[in-house]
Amino acid sequence: MIRMKSTRNFIIFLCPTLVLFFLYYSSGRLHLRTSVQKSQPDLDSLLSTGRVLASEYDKQGFLTKLDGKLPLELQYKYANLSKGECKPGYAQAKMTSIYPKFSKPAPMFLDSNFKRLSKISNYPPPFGVKTQEKIIDIILATTKSYSLGPELDSLSCMKCIIIGNGGILFNKSLGSKIDEYDVVIRLNEGPVRGFEKDVGSKTTMRITYPEGAIQKPERYEKDSLFVFSAFKAVDFKWLRQIVVKEKLRRMEGFWKSVARVVPREAEHMRILNPYFIQEAAFKFIGLPHNNGLMGRGNIPTLGTVAITMALHSCDEVAVAGFGYDMNTPRAPLHYYEKLMMSAIKESWTHNISKEKEFLRKLVKGGVIRDLTNGI
Repeated sequence: MIRMKSTRNFIIFLCPTLVLFFLYYSSGRLHLRTSVQKSQPDLDSLLSTGRVLASEYDKQGFLTKLDGKLPLELQYKYANLSKGECKPGYAQAKMTSIYPKFSKPAPMFLDSNFKRLSKISNYPPPFGVKTQEKIIDIILATTKSYSLGPELDSLSCMKCIIIGNGGILFNKSLGSKIDEYDVVIRLNEGPVRGFEKDVGSKTTMRITYPEGAIQKPERYEKDSLFVFSAFKAVDFKWLRQIVVKEKLRRMEGFWKSVARVVPREAEHMRILNPYFIQEAAFKFIGLPHNNGLMGRGNIPTLGTVAITMALHSCDEVAVAGFGYDMNTPRAPLHYYEKLMMSAIKESWTHNISKEKEFLRKLVKGGVIRDLTNGI
């Protein structure tokens, strides 16, 4: 009887003890699992909820401390390359080191499978292709070419340079240096003939839109790709007529006169992937989303769009002719004309100050090289 009583007392004592032990163990496991999860965070999720330390990353996801130094793993990777030798994957590696959310896969130009690109399917121009799929199909069926071409496509490492139209290029004698790059990207109407000493003579592609395209056929280079960037739906109608060499009809919807002829055969025309406009605006610069529609101050300049494209497609990226210095109002605005810096008006579509902030991150972080030091 006494033995049974002692056994019962032991059980009464043991049960609460086991319960307490279980609760303690469970809370410890929960705390441990939570700690592990927090020690390996998804950066994108944490940034969106504001939990990443402000001292480490800014609100766009870029490192706040940028010194341009190579991370240790990149030092080892590129240590044995001779000076001036192309560094494979360098731009992507540097971009990822200062912006961990960067993802390289994104085709430079639209091809016949463009409808599979989910990132652009939900937005109309300029951020996507929604509502324009049929006319794009017609254009691509005519051009039939969707890459840089066999020679450049076969390169194991590719150096690219984007030439801005800024007056800072004037009298810099960078022409021969620019021509050393594998891919030379020019923007809108920036001329070459007569300015070779400063801007070079080589043109791989010229990126433009209807209002920015060269209007005099004789001013086009003989061998270059005509790369079209759409900012509104009517732009695709313009391109279709240009590609099929149809006489332009109904010019409504443009904010100034547009080119009526582009002296290029269809196989030398491309459509720039609009994802680069979307990525530059919303991810890199942080412009207003406006439900994915064009609005006040939410369109990046074509130069920044071209740089964004190059980060996805080139192993090394440089720029020249970028940067407006508003503190020198009498400085030349463009390298090819006498218009002064003071002629710049506040832009309805662009946010120049925020854009410059982004480009400075790329230069300071060593992602791109600025030959004219204007950024």
